[in-house]
Amino acid sequence: MSKRLGLAIAAAKCPQCREGKLYSVSMLSYRKLSDVNKTCTVCGANFHPEPDFYYGAMYISYAFSVALVITSLTAINVLVEVPKLWMYLTMVVVLNIILLPAMLRYSKVLYLYGLSKLKYRGF
Repeated sequence: MSKRLGLAIAAAKCPQCREGKLYSVSMLSYRKLSDVNKTCTVCGANFHPEPDFYYGAMYISYAFSVALVITSLTAINVLVEVPKLWMYLTMVVVLNIILLPAMLRYSKVLYLYGLSKLKYRGF
């Protein structure tokens, strides 16, 4: 993966021109948290190639959640000698709440980059 592609994915930019924004609001805003723009403001690419296109992004979001749970449970087992059940539950719930915006957004970004027919044109 090229550095420019990685930066475009991290910044949630258009897969076709890598300049237009996929989201109208900041990741820190909980207003319209996961609403993807209809089209790119720079190149006019359609971000909604078909109805309900982003339902498949739920699988990526699920993978993010599973990775988060496994990582946090492993961290608790390594850092705490005798962990209690409440530690596991609290850690998983708190991390999911904190990382929810990023997981929702990047699951859609990765899904769009991976499965849409939008390819980089390098204007």
